[in-house]
Amino acid sequence: MEEIKNSAEKIKEMLNELAYNLWWSWNPPAKRLFRLISEIVWKESKENPIAIIKNEELVEKAIENKNFVDLLNFTYLQFKKYMERITKYTIDFEKPVVFFSAEYGLHPSLLIYAGGLGLLSGDILKESSDIGLPMIGIGFMYPQGYVRQKIRVDGWQEDIFLSNSKDIMPAQKLLDENGNWIKGKIEYAEDEEIYFGVWVVNVGKTKLYLIDTNVEENSPWNRDISLRLYVADRELRLRQQFALGFGGIAVLKKLGITPGIIHINEDYPAFAPLAQVVEMLKEGEKFENAIEKVRKITLFTTHTPLRAAVNTYPFHMIEEHLTFLKDYGVNMKCIFDLGVNPLNPSEGFNTTLMSMRLSRFTNAVSRKHMETTKKIWGPILDVIAEKEKRKIEIDYVTNGVHIPSWLCAFIRKLLDKYLSPSWIEMQDEDKIWKLVDEIPDEELWQAHQENKEILISHILDRAKESWLKDKSEPTVIIAEGVFLDPDVLTICYARRMTGYKRPSLIFHDPERLKRILTNKKTPVQLIFAGKAHPADIEGKKAIQTIFNFAKNPDFEGNIAYVEDYDEELAHYLVRGVDVWLNNPIPPLEASGTSGMKASINGVLHLSVLDGWWIEGYNGENGWKIGDEEDANLPPEERDRKHAEEIYNIIENEIIPLYYERNEKGVPVKWVKKMKEAIKSVAPKFSTRRMLKEYIEKFYSKMMK
Repeated sequence: MEEIKNSAEKIKEMLNELAYNLWWSWNPPAKRLFRLISEIVWKESKENPIAIIKNEELVEKAIENKNFVDLLNFTYLQFKKYMERITKYTIDFEKPVVFFSAEYGLHPSLLIYAGGLGLLSGDILKESSDIGLPMIGIGFMYPQGYVRQKIRVDGWQEDIFLSNSKDIMPAQKLLDENGNWIKGKIEYAEDEEIYFGVWVVNVGKTKLYLIDTNVEENSPWNRDISLRLYVADRELRLRQQFALGFGGIAVLKKLGITPGIIHINEDYPAFAPLAQVVEMLKEGEKFENAIEKVRKITLFTTHTPLRAAVNTYPFHMIEEHLTFLKDYGVNMKCIFDLGVNPLNPSEGFNTTLMSMRLSRFTNAVSRKHMETTKKIWGPILDVIAEKEKRKIEIDYVTNGVHIPSWLCAFIRKLLDKYLSPSWIEMQDEDKIWKLVDEIPDEELWQAHQENKEILISHILDRAKESWLKDKSEPTVIIAEGVFLDPDVLTICYARRMTGYKRPSLIFHDPERLKRILTNKKTPVQLIFAGKAHPADIEGKKAIQTIFNFAKNPDFEGNIAYVEDYDEELAHYLVRGVDVWLNNPIPPLEASGTSGMKASINGVLHLSVLDGWWIEGYNGENGWKIGDEEDANLPPEERDRKHAEEIYNIIENEIIPLYYERNEKGVPVKWVKKMKEAIKSVAPKFSTRRMLKEYIEKFYSKMMK
């Protein structure tokens, strides 16, 4: 490797290269490097190095510091070695896996995600880089991102859409050799084209290409296609799905990339395999042969456990969008057949069914979700399989989380110390995690308490900022968490606010809950966070209910609702609370990953037996609510049963365990469960295990 020269210009180039590669976000030395330039700007920018390197005065001052330059040289050398590393996956996969997703959660500075699906997609890109799997991500550049949340004094969620500054996002326009922005176009409807520009995000060794329709070549109505995530307007939503699928394939063609595998994440990119079929038609392939060839290399991952939640459209809308296919000799009936439900054709064109029909494999995201998915789609797929004379199966790969991204710095240091720094390379091996028992109880508890103090300090900062900005009423500030205490047992509920997740279930018996929370000897505090989709009135009502309980003085400030839940807040919460609460209606939790993120940080999971928790719960690493059979109970009986179990577990198991301390003030039995949570969840529910499973079950078979 060429020796690093320490000229000012070279230093700036190195800083720029590091800042525009999100590798820094999961590597502590790189984080420390940017923090050294300016602790204040680092914090104010939500740990965004782009905001720092654009401040030339700060950079000039930093490069005069020899210690800073030495750390930069070390970090850059580490980065270069990482980027040059070759693995067996790099060699085995000659053509890349192209991963399509509507959203990616990679860092708070890149606002192109809405929630768990996006964070999972982001973790997959990071892990593909870590293991050297050639992967390319395709998504949208959303200038307005997802809805921002402001809670009014009456508890109602206001939906706010703000234009995000692309200048300080870790994304750059993709330029050609002449420095021009690379743009493309796709055929659309009759005598119309959609134009787009391409942005690139560097995720370690993995590239993420983002489609931006806000370009001058577009008509005004097409500029808004990539404006924001998950629009309610059906016509615009269909155009988004169309542009993501056909636009993504157009990007690959523009860059001369031939996909080895097309992996579509949920049905939003459902048109990607069809777009690949069209590319083959242009080369003279027959429609049936093209379908078969594309099917052999396509994988569809479904996340939705509800039939009602999938995208369906009237057939005339599909025809209007795809009339250009007639130029290639395609009969529209052949297209309609891809998305029609043979048991109920009048439902319309279903993009989930099209995804399944155009895929060699379909997978759910947990074992339980596979069972649910088979019940929903099995009868339909049986009819399709018989008609098409092929076998259609639904398998599963349980989700995981990118451990280097979600593990807190304090516990990471303990793992480096007591497991050895090489644990990160063996993170999916059960044996290495048994050494967690070697960590002294006092040190693990101290790390957890530091996380908790940082969390509460962050919530207080948010509340203060809200008060200074909006001059909120005192009751609102109380509801936002100003009375939170790091010495009090803290339970958190943080996720998308919608009916089936039952966010207000714990308020089923307010009087009993009040007694639990306000007990002077063993108090408990609740933290809530989460947004409702702008069109989800039921979710907004749940937020209002919880917020009004938080304002109620009878609960003595022991309930907090932290507004505008985002990735930054999620990092604080999964590390800093004591218990992570999850109580959706079973079996509607496809997998869930927030509980995994909490568990690897020693936060104990209290959850309904659904999604990943059925596979993760072992009796010692958290608590279960109800049984798998509860899905068959009448709704009122089920809710009452689960609420009572939550109260009983908190009162009889969680509180005594948490407040029982030894002479050093350490809850030894609690810490034992923390260790069990880390040991049992980290190896089994990591993206390392998950991506290897995708390779073994699907990718390797499709590459043959």
